[in-house]
Amino acid sequence: MDIRLLAIAAAALPLAACAGGEGPAESTPPPTAAMTCNADAGASFVGQTATPELGGAIVKATGARTLRWGPPRSAMTMDYRQDRVNVMYDDAYKITQVTCG
Repeated sequence: MDIRLLAIAAAALPLAACAGGEGPAESTPPPTAAMTCNADAGASFVGQTATPELGGAIVKATGARTLRWGPPRSAMTMDYRQDRVNVMYDDAYKITQVTCG
């Protein structure tokens, strides 16, 4: 009987660790995106040939944190990210649109 009691106590110990006391007095809000995309700054790239170097320039110009290429006839997720720039291009690798999201 003592072994069973010991086994039950050992099994309950990890659960007791999860049940801590009160949380912090003040909760800190999650950090906001340090960089927000500005699509207007990317409008000058429309008509240029899409290259990795140009992608870097678009990220820098728009203030975005990430870049998502949009090849022709491809499906893209609809999730919105204020720190992402989307660059769509055609079959000739000419940039057709620069958007944020």
